[in-house]
Amino acid sequence: MTDPHRIDSLPALLSLFGEPAEAARIKETPSLHPLYREMIAASPFVALATVGPNGLDVSPRGDPAGFVQVENETTLLLPERRGNNRIDSLRNLVADPRIALLFLIPGIGETLRVNGTATIHVAPDLLARFAMDGKLPKCVLVVKVETVYFQCARAIQRSGLWQPRPPDEARRVPTAGAILAAVSAGGFDGETYDRDLPARQKSTLY
Repeated sequence: MTDPHRIDSLPALLSLFGEPAEAARIKETPSLHPLYREMIAASPFVALATVGPNGLDVSPRGDPAGFVQVENETTLLLPERRGNNRIDSLRNLVADPRIALLFLIPGIGETLRVNGTATIHVAPDLLARFAMDGKLPKCVLVVKVETVYFQCARAIQRSGLWQPRPPDEARRVPTAGAILAAVSAGGFDGETYDRDLPARQKSTLY
């Protein structure tokens, strides 16, 4: 039996939401407008989404504001630092170059969305441009921009993302070690992991 409350066609979806406002149309550009460049320069954090033969992936990237460099009006450069070596995003990009970026700026409601394609590069002079604490990134993503637009602030406002957090919030969120111990059914020493994690993160940040 067909669910009468399920939206499963484009006409039904459009009838639910209506047409986008004029501002939602004109904000989209095929290249990096100077004001969009300013948003990228102010952002210390970006969520990176990819797709590949094993499915979808979205993962965080962060460094001091401006770590994603604007090479020209249609090209961005994003350094890939050391991590857990899962390299899910990079595996996807080798198979499918499509990429989406969501830039966040602390304290600002608007975010910036960039869609395009990316390739992975290890040229020494390119890596050297992104050295931090004397450490080079593992590689650099060269992103060819196809569309750019800012997202309005409603999601950030609704979430209260930049508002002060309750003082007991950290105690209500499971630690990394607790999660590892739970998903391994006790086969992982979560307490030791949590105890050693701050020092390990500090020593391996770059």
